[in-house]
Amino acid sequence: MSTHEAIVEWVRGDQGFADNLYSRGHDWRFDGGAVVRGSSAPTSVPVPMSDITAVDPEEALVAALSSCHMLFFLAFARKDGFVVDHYRDTAVGLLDRDARGRMAMTVITLRPAVIFSGESRPDDATIEALHHRSHEACYIANSIHAEVRIEPA
Repeated sequence: MSTHEAIVEWVRGDQGFADNLYSRGHDWRFDGGAVVRGSSAPTSVPVPMSDITAVDPEEALVAALSSCHMLFFLAFARKDGFVVDHYRDTAVGLLDRDARGRMAMTVITLRPAVIFSGESRPDDATIEALHHRSHEACYIANSIHAEVRIEPA
């Protein structure tokens, strides 16, 4: 068991609040010192109250799932004797109404493209098995209720 902490901080400053025209921009601070600018998605709260240059929670969830899957994929590939040179995932999340009628991330599709080198290279069935193992092991995938699709490029 382990704990993982993030500090999310928003400061009103001298902007109004009751008029609903306040900035949704805020900071995410992580224990290693990284600071990421966060905001609501412009599809939820229009610009300029949303910061289009910041990461919104929906994007962060998609990125967290993709990152978790990739890290397990790299570990399993290495253990199986394969050398990965490049891994790029163009992951997409669909925000829609779920079966209860609530807005939710209903489907997240991972589209990893992986380049291998070395003497031993996996065939398509082995790559599919590596993705399956990675999905089964991924902590984030095990934590959400959205359908997760993996469509290797």
